[in-house]
Order: sequence, then C-alpha cells, then structure tokens
Amino acid sequence: MNHQYVQSGTVDRKETPQGARVAYSRKLESCLSLDDFELAAKRHLPTPFYQYVSGGTETNQSLRSNRSVFSDFELVPRFMVGVDNVDTSVDLLGHRYSLPFGIAPMGVAALWAYRGDTALASAAAVENIPMMLSGASLIPLEDVRQANQRAWFQMFFPSEDAGIVALTERVRAAGYETLVITVDCPVNGNRENNARAGFSTPVRPSLRLAWQGITHPRWTAGTFLRTLLTHGMPHFENNHAHRGVPLFSASAQRDLSAAAHADWRQIKLVRELWKGKLIVKGLLDPRDAAMAAACGADGIIVSNHGGRQLDGAAAPLRVLPGIVAACPSIPVMLDSGVRRGTDVIKALALGAKFVFVGRPFAYAASVGGREGVLRAIQLLKDEVQRDMALAGRRSVGDIDKSVLYPLRAYSHQV
Repeated sequence: MNHQYVQSGTVDRKETPQGARVAYSRKLESCLSLDDFELAAKRHLPTPFYQYVSGGTETNQSLRSNRSVFSDFELVPRFMVGVDNVDTSVDLLGHRYSLPFGIAPMGVAALWAYRGDTALASAAAVENIPMMLSGASLIPLEDVRQANQRAWFQMFFPSEDAGIVALTERVRAAGYETLVITVDCPVNGNRENNARAGFSTPVRPSLRLAWQGITHPRWTAGTFLRTLLTHGMPHFENNHAHRGVPLFSASAQRDLSAAAHADWRQIKLVRELWKGKLIVKGLLDPRDAAMAAACGADGIIVSNHGGRQLDGAAAPLRVLPGIVAACPSIPVMLDSGVRRGTDVIKALALGAKFVFVGRPFAYAASVGGREGVLRAIQLLKDEVQRDMALAGRRSVGDIDKSVLYPLRAYSHQV
C-alpha cells in the first residue's frame, strides 16, 4: 500500500488511491476505535456543546438501548471458506458504495467542528460512502454539494406547503439526487440534559458559556473565532428555501419549529415534485413503513433519532425485521447505536441493506476535521472487513440471519 505523507497535521488525499493506507497525525493515530473519538471530543469541546451531541432525552433510556440491543445477539462464524479478498461494497439506490455504512445527518455540525458539514462531506466523497446533510445545518447546501457531488440532503418539513415546494426546488436546483425526509420530529423532544449543561437553541451568550470558551481555547480559536472571522455569524441555512436566522437569534426556535402539522399528504406532495431518490427516515412501526412505500418512497431508514426524541422509543435494531418484512420491494436502512464492525454485520443480518453512523463522526470532525473523519471511516472499515473475514462472510451478500445467535426472544422471528 502507498502511505501518504502528513503536512501541518493534516492529510492530503487528492492523489491517494481509494482504499490506500494513509498516515495520520499522532493525535488521531491514538484513536483506535470510534469510542476513542468521543473521549477526545469530550476534552476538546465546551461542555454544553459536547452534551448537545452526546445526550438523548429525559432518562436516556432509548440512547442506552440503541447500544445495548446489539448485545442481544452473538455471531456464529463459518470457517475454511477463503476470506483472503473480502468485498465490502454494496449496491444502493443505483450506486455502488465501497462500504455498507454512511454518515447520518447531524445538525449545527459547524458549531462543533470548523466547516463541519464540508469536512464530513469531503471525507465521505474520498471513501465513496453516502453522507446526509442535515436540514438544521449552518453551511449552505449548495456549498456542501460542491464538496461531495453524491451527498444526500435531509429535509425537515417547513410549516406550509409553499415552503415545502420552494425548499424541494432549491435542493433540486443544487443538483442533489437523493432527498431524505425525517418524520420523527412532530414536536421537539424533551432534551433537559441540554438545559442542565447550558446549551439552548438559540445559543444564548452567558458568563458560563464564556468561561467554557476560555477553558477550551483550541475549540474557541480553531472553530468559533475562525468561523466568525472567515464566514461571519453562522445562520441556519437550509431549513427553508431562503437563508434562516442567525445561530444566536432569539427567533431561532421558532424558525426551527417542529412539524406537528405534517401527515402523509406532504410525503405525496414531495413525491410528485421530486424526480430523484426519495427516502423516509425515522420510522419504527411496520405500518408506517408500508405507508411510506405506498406513497412512493424509494427507501426507509429505521431510526429513533439517536434517542433524541421520544425517550423509551424502541431501538431500531429491535423492530428492523418487522419493517423489512413490511417493505420487501425497497431497501430498508438503519441508524442509531452503530459503533463497531460487528454492529454493522448484525444489522445487515437482520435485513438492513445499509447502516448510518452519526455521533462518532461528529466527534471525529470536532477533534480532527476532515482528517479525523477519514480516520474514523478507516477504523470502521477495517473492523467491518476484519469481522466479515472472521465470521466467514466473503461479501456483504453472504451476510444473513444464519450468522446470528439470538440471546433473547424477539417479537419478530430471526
């Protein structure tokens, strides 16, 4: 393999062949798993911002369950099958991706990493994996697509049909081919942990927040002040067809108000307007998944919003088999709780076509920018490839329920 050199603590990947090994800064080399990035980000980020990314709602029951559910299964490997050339590539929505995982949408990414959305997008482009840009992002969707021509856009419904039509047209005009509609935010979840940590939307200046800036100088200089000096005050750029309010605006909460009015009629409206691939994200009930398919969705993402909406909502892995059974003709994907290569295998074995990972890539971007995200992708890629070999599966298509040994009874038979 060709090793790429490091300049000024970053990696220049422009001439690095896809899949080639690269050298990373010493800080990132010390991260050996996705969990290590969280520890580094906890030190790097002001406490309110770290808590915003890491927390769930209320008692964090769903947040914990998203991880613990993977322990309900052990793996049954096969041997002597020749695993010297494991193929991790996947066909999804008309494109062949190099890996069976991608980057989930994460709001206000540019708050915890300098130009966070473009760091995520450009790293995903290098590794040929999908990246979803959040509608609650602080960088214009047009700029992010310049960093990744195959990026997906994730929409929250504006409050009126005219706004939905205008935003859909803006996304189309920017050249996006895949539109993801998140439906699990009819009202805002009770993120009381954010309030306890001092985080709010809008972000409110305070002595407490000022002290956090002083005690986290690398974030203050490298992310916050650098953003202000280079790009001005961050705005919510993509909730509407027009530019949204500033991050510190008192009207930010109103501008980001949840879509309690939304029903399946809006999905049908977008389907009529949108000629590209349409994904519905945030479903946990097979009846809703079947309805999404009937409305013309090209795919489903099973998700409980990373445990950030309804506390106690079922872990996506637990309900995945039922949704796969309800939607046999379209790909069913999953996010929430995926951290290891074995998690990816378990989700694929239960019927997921693809999985998405959120928080770990947020942490990686915060501590290492684009290079950090590349390092995180490489670590999970290595795990998937290694774990597939150890499980005796030479391709993603070889992963089925026979690799699983369930430790607990499930409502949907495995």
